[in-house]
Amino acid sequence: MFLRGLAKDGVITINYYKDGLTQTCKGHVCNLNINQQTLSLKGENQQVYSIRFSQIKEIC
Repeated sequence: MFLRGLAKDGVITINYYKDGLTQTCKGHVCNLNINQQTLSLKGENQQVYSIRFSQIKEIC
């Protein structure tokens, strides 16, 4: 699966929608939950972001 391949790579950038606005987050994938359809990303400042698959606009 494409998303599992991302978890093995290094730093990624995700553009996603939150409250109708486009947000950008850069970091390492720390958890990928297929059942709940969420991706947890540990940012550069060690903060963990939980993003739903449906909110993701682009992965770079």
